[in-house]
Amino acid sequence: MEYPHDFTTAILNWYAENGRDLPWRNAALPREQHAYAVWLSEIILQQTRIQQGHDYWLRFMKRWPTVNDLAAATEDEVLREWQGLGYYSRARNLHHAARQIVALGRFPDTIDGIKQLKGVGDYTAAAIGSIVFGLPAAVVDGNVYRVLSRCLGIATPINTSEGKKEFAALAQSLLPADNPSAFNQAMMDFGAIQCTPQSPRCLLCPLAERCVALRTGRVDELPVKVRKLKLSTRRFYYIYIRCNGHTLLHRRTAGDIWQGLWEPPLFEQEMPAGMPCVALRKQVRHVLTHRIIVADFYLLDIDNRDMLPAAVQQLLKEKDYLWVPESDIDRYGVPRLVEMLFEVVNA
Repeated sequence: MEYPHDFTTAILNWYAENGRDLPWRNAALPREQHAYAVWLSEIILQQTRIQQGHDYWLRFMKRWPTVNDLAAATEDEVLREWQGLGYYSRARNLHHAARQIVALGRFPDTIDGIKQLKGVGDYTAAAIGSIVFGLPAAVVDGNVYRVLSRCLGIATPINTSEGKKEFAALAQSLLPADNPSAFNQAMMDFGAIQCTPQSPRCLLCPLAERCVALRTGRVDELPVKVRKLKLSTRRFYYIYIRCNGHTLLHRRTAGDIWQGLWEPPLFEQEMPAGMPCVALRKQVRHVLTHRIIVADFYLLDIDNRDMLPAAVQQLLKEKDYLWVPESDIDRYGVPRLVEMLFEVVNA
């Protein structure tokens, strides 16, 4: 089919030949199951490369084949399965939204209804709504920003209010109302495969003749993004305490990173003097979106819990720590940095 805008036609023709074969795109699934599969993939892929996210999606679907199964899980189970993906609020929101869907009795089938789910914004709602329910809502993500800004030569910064409105309106104007699912997936795939951030395949691009960035030599300059982020650094000192086959763990609370995940005794800024610990590894750098954590790992072996250093005893009074059998430690969801500590302890 030819569409009024040749850009739309070119993108759809490219997608028909080059679209990715992804398991959650199985439109033959019953609609409720298809919605669950697409929603799960979109949440996982919000801050994750598709190569890594694909394996997590398969594991989630194997363990919790339906949204009812996921809703029946505990938060700890979901966080443990999510371990390694980072941005753990996604896992908590996923679990909460699964229970919302079960309480509703079905997956919501309108954009406004989908956006009521915890952790679902404009992009995710448009992706689910268009792919599963055929709703005429354009998706706008990093791939879409890149394709549109390069092809049409738009230099408006994509991380400004003006840019977000401009690109959203443009994407919506190009969306074919009778085939929003294919177009949105085409834009995602075109940006991921053809119009990549580095070394795009311009010589083999079906949009090459009309691409403003290619014609003007600005492919590497577009899209434009205003740099606002300044990374802060935090200093962590972790102590893995071993006592007769048990170790101490504490669940991190709200208001900071890694909410709901577990960790061993932690001191920030400085290590208390006189701690009878063995240094395992120092200056371990762990980079998050808004901060860099520099951590030292220590091991403390004791024969009796009464032998805990005073600084650790004070820490136990301030926070709720549990003595956990080391054989059960894999049952607790931990951030990647703590997982690294465990790997060093068990090396």
